[in-house]
Amino acid sequence: MKNVTAALIATLFATAAFAQTPAVVKAEAKQTAAVVKADTKEVKADVKADAKLTKAEVKADAKVAVATADAKADVAVAKADATATKAHAEHKAVKAKAKAKAETAEVSATAPATK
Repeated sequence: MKNVTAALIATLFATAAFAQTPAVVKAEAKQTAAVVKADTKEVKADVKADAKLTKAEVKADAKVAVATADAKADVAVAKADATATKAHAEHKAVKAKAKAKAETAEVSATAPATK
């Protein structure tokens, strides 16, 4: 009977030991899962922040490019206006010279030649 009682006691302790093991493993698994979940949230937050920063930088670069293009277009328009104004001024000068030459010739033709 002592053997049976000893076997029952040993079985009881063994069962208690095995019964606790899965609970510890489950607790460790839950803790590990919580750590992994927290790390995942942190990584997602970092990725979102990087994406926002990159998007802001791209927008800023685009605005600078648009401003540069507008400035270049303004310079081109100014150059074209300057060229047109210069051509108009040259045309007026040629016309004025021709008119002055014609008037001089007319005055010379109508004035008596004095010698």
